[in-house]
Parts: sequence; structure tokens; C-alpha cells
Amino acid sequence: MAKNLTSNTITRRDFLKIAGSAAFLTAGASIVPHYLRRAVLPEEVVEAQGAPYDLYYAGTDGWISLPPTPAIPPFHPDNLAPPGLTTYIFGFRNVSGMDDIRKNNQKNKAQHNAPVFWVNQYNPSSPVDFRMQLTNLGLALRPDLFDAHTIHWHGFRNVIPFFDGEPTTSVSVPTGRDFTYIYRPREEGTYMFHCHVEDVEHVHMGMTSLVFVRPIQDGMTSYYPSGKYAYNDGDGSTGYDREFVMFLSEVWAEAHWADAHIQLPEWSDYRADFALLNGRVYPDTLAPNSPINAAQSVHALAVETDANGDLMTNPGYEHLQYQPHSSLVTCQPGERVLLRFANLGFKESAMTLTGIKMRVVGRDATLLRGRYGTPTSYETNVISCSAGESYDVIFEAPPYDGSSGLGYDRYLLYNRAYARSNNLASGGFGGQTTEVRVYPPGSLASQAYPNDWGL
Repeated sequence: MAKNLTSNTITRRDFLKIAGSAAFLTAGASIVPHYLRRAVLPEEVVEAQGAPYDLYYAGTDGWISLPPTPAIPPFHPDNLAPPGLTTYIFGFRNVSGMDDIRKNNQKNKAQHNAPVFWVNQYNPSSPVDFRMQLTNLGLALRPDLFDAHTIHWHGFRNVIPFFDGEPTTSVSVPTGRDFTYIYRPREEGTYMFHCHVEDVEHVHMGMTSLVFVRPIQDGMTSYYPSGKYAYNDGDGSTGYDREFVMFLSEVWAEAHWADAHIQLPEWSDYRADFALLNGRVYPDTLAPNSPINAAQSVHALAVETDANGDLMTNPGYEHLQYQPHSSLVTCQPGERVLLRFANLGFKESAMTLTGIKMRVVGRDATLLRGRYGTPTSYETNVISCSAGESYDVIFEAPPYDGSSGLGYDRYLLYNRAYARSNNLASGGFGGQTTEVRVYPPGSLASQAYPNDWGL
């Protein structure tokens, strides 16, 4: 993206605005003119020092596919939707490694939910900050909207206001511009992120996803053989063999239709017409992941792209091109499986695993342990996850039975709130429902990335 400053001169009004603010650097778009704000953004300093970005994300709009039933005329399916798709969204895309031409080609090709990313916990003995550049590509269907975008890391401790993403106290990214977020993640665990501009609208339209911090303890096999941990537990109690993210969100069809058709929804009428798990609804939650580039999935799930930078998908699943992540859980007997739940819908979800006990080891990126080290983790079959909450739970895969004749044992993982487990659709379509499948020993390879089936 172009970074040249404009030739605008400073007016007396601009000067008074700047001089009247004691917090010049954190004042944001409402106080500092855009051509001056570009002169002081930290990304210029980062580039001058030659420091690399860890991730490049872009904000834009796009379309996804939800079941045609229940039909909600005229809101769902949307008659403006491209073939095979049904619902207009706002969202983010991972554009790391793309040149400007390919990056700009991703306008109107947002992913839902936004690409999951993760970072390593900040280690004072080998200090490394995490840098993410956000580009605002604009909205293809709504060029009349000049909405800025931000990335707000929900629950992140001790973030300085400049990088918080809350637009009244930090910087928001106008259309066609870039901004670099710099994070020093000191607390491990599972979080979420979202755009904080027009946050009710942008969150619900899909500018949301899950982010987690890997602990410094990772790699130490003396506590647990895999060397993988959810937290710095010091005893292996949060060690696991496989991990799966479970991001909970919702779609109110009328709101999405209204944004596509230049209308204003009445948010006090909100209803969750569709409840999504990793951006999909059942039975699409069981469909495979889109092709993932494991080598590039260092900090985020990197979906393979074509020559133009567009997301690739699996034959027969073209309708899921912009919903690339499966929710199916695969494991083998005796393995510990970490489920990272995060909810950025507006409704509480009661995620229930039938036949297997889950141990809750963390909540809101906090290890469940008392002040003096007393464990406060607990076992349950149901995770009641309210809006804005995250849970880290671990279960041990039971012995393989084989009585199903399917080649795996099947356990249901679903939202026990009935209207959000199947969206009240005929045939049981839709909803926050997936499966845990336990395969015979030796059937699965080690995970190459989160949500990898290993098949």
C-alpha cells in the first residue's frame, strides 16, 4: 500500500487540535489529521529498523454459505449472493506473503471466522515482540461506507492504548491504509480478537476470531511427553497431544441482509438465526479443512491460495471456500485433547460433550489454580461459555470400542441450547454441533497445526 505523505498544509484549526491534546500520539483519527498521523505511526519506525512483520491481515467484506433452511424471506438466502453462497459478511484475511496486487485482489473475499492466529509468550531472557500489520482494503459491495477497522485483542493484559484497537483512545485504520500492532504477550492462554469500530455491527458481521498464547514451558518433555502445554503449569497438568479451536459466533440474517442492501437493522430486535462453530454450521462442521499450508502455519492457520491469492477449497465443498476450518475432533485412545473455546456471539453457549468428561484447566486466559498453587480445575460435561469468555478444557480419549463399524467411535459435541444446536431447521441442519472421533491406536499422524485431523 502507498505510504507517501500527502502535500496538505497544516491549518490553524489542525494546529489548535494538536496543541490542545496532551496525548498527541494516542489521540487517534478524531484529533490528528490523517497526514500527520501517518508521520508518527510506529510501523514507520519498524520498517526503518528492518524488523519483519509476523503476520499481515486485511479487512474487507465477502460472502459465506449457510443452509437454505430455514428460509427467512427476504433476508435469507440473500438474492445478491454469488452462486453457492447466501450471506454477506465483513471479515479479515491472512495476506502474509502477498504482493500489493494479490493483496488488493482479496477485496470482497473475507474469511469467516477470521484466521485464527497464535503467538509465543514473551520471554524476558530472549525478548521478541509480535508484529501484525493490518490493511483496510475497503468494502466492495458498500463503497459508500468508509468504515475504519482495528484489531482489538480481547482480554489482552497491559496493552498500551496505542495498540489496543479501541478507536476512541487508539488508532483506527482508514480505507486504503496500513497500521502495525506490536504486542508483548506476557500471559499465556486462549483469547479472542475483533474489530472495535462500530463494534456491535462489525463483531456480528464477522470481524472476529480466536487467538492464543503458547507458554514458555512449551517444548519441555520432562512434564509431559509431547512437550505441548496450555499453560506454564510446572507439573504437566495442562499437557496435551492434540489441540482444536472451537470459535462460537452467530448470524442474525436480517442484519447481514441489511448491510448488503443499504438498510439499517434495529439491533434491539436481535435474534440468533444461525449459531456457528468455526464459521460453519452442522453438518458442514464435519467437512474437512480447506487445504492448509503447514509450513506457513507458524503464527496462523495458513490456507493454501491460488495464483491470484484467493482461498483454495476441496472439490465438492466449493460453498465453504470462505469458511475453511473444520470443527471435527480426531484422536486416539489415551491421548489428551485440548479444546480452546471462545465465544464472540451475543448468546451464552452450553457446549456439551456426551460420554466423555472434560477438565476445565483455564478460563479467560487464566490457569485455574489458587493463590498458593492449589488446583481449582474441575471436571464437567458442559461448558457454559458466555459472550466474551474463553475456556481451555482437556479430555482424555477413551479406549477404542469399534462397535459402530465406522472405523472410529463417535461422541457428540454440541450446544445443548436447542435452538442453537440445529437452528430449528427441518432435518437437523445448522447449529453448533460437531463430533469427537476416537480412532484405533496408530491410525493418526501427529498434528501439523491446530485442528489438523492427522488422517
